[in-house]
Amino acid sequence: MLSHRTIWEALDSLAERHGLSTSGLAKLAGLDATAFNPSKRVSKDGRERWPSTESIAKVLEATNETFDGLLSGVASHFQPSSQRYGNTVPLLGFAQAGSGGYFDSAGFPAGQGWDEVRFPGLGDGTAYALEVSGESMQPLYRDGDVLIVSPTEQLRRGDRVVVRTHEGEVMAKILHRRTEKQIELHSINPDHPPRIFKPEEVDWIARILWASQ
Repeated sequence: MLSHRTIWEALDSLAERHGLSTSGLAKLAGLDATAFNPSKRVSKDGRERWPSTESIAKVLEATNETFDGLLSGVASHFQPSSQRYGNTVPLLGFAQAGSGGYFDSAGFPAGQGWDEVRFPGLGDGTAYALEVSGESMQPLYRDGDVLIVSPTEQLRRGDRVVVRTHEGEVMAKILHRRTEKQIELHSINPDHPPRIFKPEEVDWIARILWASQ
C-alpha cells in the first residue's frame, strides 16, 4: 500500500540521491521552492497533504527517473503481505551501539546483550537492527523507529548509513563522498552540519536497508 509517509520519504530519498535538498529538488522541477517542505505535508487542521501527480511527473522528468526509481529507496514498503514478516534479526539500541563488545572488527553483531526483532525479508542474512532514541534524526527517523542495516551491502553516494567511529560514536548519516583520504557524511537532521572523517577514524559503515514506520 502506498502511504502518505512512504511517498514523502521517496521524494526525500530521491533528492538525496541527486545531491539536493527537497527545496532544490522542487526548484529543479520548476516548482515553488517550498512545495516539498515538511510544513506542506500536513494542513493546519492536521489533514495529510499529498504531492500532486503533476508535481511528481515534473520531478521525474527533471531527474530523468522512473516512478519505480522514485520508489526504489522505500521498496520494502511494497512487498506482498505474505512477505512482510520475514526473519528475526539481532536488535540493539543506538546508545548501546557505541559501547564496546557488541560488534566485531568488521561491524557484525557480536557478544551478549542483543535482543531480537522480526522484519520484512530483504534477502540479507547479515542484517541487524538498531533502535532510534531521541530526536536528533528527525524528520526522517523518530524516537522508537527501528533501522535495519547491513554491513555487507555495497555503499553508494546518497545512501543512508550507520557509522561507528573508533572512539565509539554511532550516528545515522547520508554518505555524501568517500575517497581514500576522507569520508564526508551529511546529516539527516538539517540542523546538524556535515561531518568529515579520515578513513582510519571510522570503525565501520553499514547501509540502512529499511526503517519501521
